[in-house]
Amino acid sequence: MFIQCTSHRSVGKRRSIQVAVGDFGPFQKCLVLLTLFPCLSVAFHQFCQLFMVPHVPHHCDTSWIRAIGPNLTEEEQLNLTLPRDVDGTYEQCSMYLPVDSDLGSIVAYGLNATEKCSSGWVYPSAQQPSLLTEFDLVCDRKYLNDISQSIYMVGLLLGAMIFGPLSDRIGRRPVILIAIFIQGLFGVGIAFVPHFYVYMTFRCVVGASMPMMLISHCFFAIGQMILAGLSYGIRNWRLLEIAGSAPVFVLFFYIWVLPESARWLVTKGRIEEAKKVLQKAASINKRTIPPGLLEQVPVVTWGNACCPQRRPSALGFADSLVYYGLSLNVTNFGLDIYLTQLAFGVVELAARYSCIFLLQRFGRKKTQAVVLLLSGLMCLIIICIPEDQPVATTVLAIIGKFTASASFSTSYVYSAELFPTVIRQTGVGLCSMSARVAGIMAPLIRLLGQYHQAIPMAIFGSVPVVGGLLCFLLPETRGTDLVDNMGVATPQVRWVPRKGWSRLGGGNLQMLGEQVKNGEAYTKCFV
Repeated sequence: MFIQCTSHRSVGKRRSIQVAVGDFGPFQKCLVLLTLFPCLSVAFHQFCQLFMVPHVPHHCDTSWIRAIGPNLTEEEQLNLTLPRDVDGTYEQCSMYLPVDSDLGSIVAYGLNATEKCSSGWVYPSAQQPSLLTEFDLVCDRKYLNDISQSIYMVGLLLGAMIFGPLSDRIGRRPVILIAIFIQGLFGVGIAFVPHFYVYMTFRCVVGASMPMMLISHCFFAIGQMILAGLSYGIRNWRLLEIAGSAPVFVLFFYIWVLPESARWLVTKGRIEEAKKVLQKAASINKRTIPPGLLEQVPVVTWGNACCPQRRPSALGFADSLVYYGLSLNVTNFGLDIYLTQLAFGVVELAARYSCIFLLQRFGRKKTQAVVLLLSGLMCLIIICIPEDQPVATTVLAIIGKFTASASFSTSYVYSAELFPTVIRQTGVGLCSMSARVAGIMAPLIRLLGQYHQAIPMAIFGSVPVVGGLLCFLLPETRGTDLVDNMGVATPQVRWVPRKGWSRLGGGNLQMLGEQVKNGEAYTKCFV
């Protein structure tokens, strides 16, 4: 983690240049808009696999009996070669062991010994190609579906670790363009993979390209709604993958319109390039930067800061676990998955906007605690709902998705305010990393359902309940000044006028922040 330290007049200069360029004019609004479009693609890749692995009836391939009974009807073949469940339906994952007997003996005495499907599976001929049917994600291979989701989340974590430092080294603009190219190339490439392990590898790479796509929570929710409509209209998984991935190539016009960060250019000493960006911004905003002021662009240096306390990182873990626990279970609630996904997108959009009012009215601590508790309780209540009540289950899941989404947005604000200024960036990054770890774990926890169907939801529900209760131990930050230092065994921290800087030790003192009051620059430091 680094803190920004500048010369004694840099704060005033930065503010003057910002005012001259325009705080939030057409240039800044255009940049915000450019960062929103990739969020639609992020939502697609995050949840598209849910619609590529539909529930499809299947049974073992028992065509071996055709060699001794070529005139058998399909029903006769299945009746002779497949055992039945207790409800009278054919078992989907086992078959009678093939024998060399003649057809008459098999019909007269039947078959007794069973084995797992040894020759693959048979699916309805009218079924559109899906990941499940093409790669046989059934029976003993069913777990690969959740493993694939987890590997995608691993990609998100790797991307944050790779592209974050890379953007500091070579700049924001080239890294964003690289990420767009990787996402489009490998996203479309997924539609042509011949093996499922190649599919998982490509998904991991696509996930790694996502952290550089600045996520707007509201646009991410809109992307989920678009996914519901897109997957409803395109049932072929390969065509769906192309339809969701190829449009990202349109964003290559960013090469001509997306500028580099002026602040990053300054930190790298590329002052002339930073001046050109500022002049372009001022021109688009119909403002004029005085020539003398432009020549005073401050040089920025960086200093080390200390390590963060880790307590608020539990918020990100609990938020992410219940969020993905509900989102990835959309196919198991009993109602139409397309309508459920659309409802999930709508309530998430509502939740993101609701946070604005909840945080202002009730504060950070109460809002975070209550929405976490409610999201966990919804998961725990779902366990008690009978399987023949899909409407009740889906309603509870939608409420849980609403509160989980609200909790996710709240944690971004709350975590940033809980960490002191000198370690805020590292602290928020730690929370984000813990959320990625929870995202990796969520699909794996779903695998525990093979032992008892209630186990995954019990975990998804209990973790946020515990997290919500722990929130009451945290301080309220609404309406309070942000903490600037660690506050443990440290000297007194004061705002010192820059004109008195030399009397207090000058450059030997650690600078914790700067601000301008009544036109005079002040520095926060240890005294």
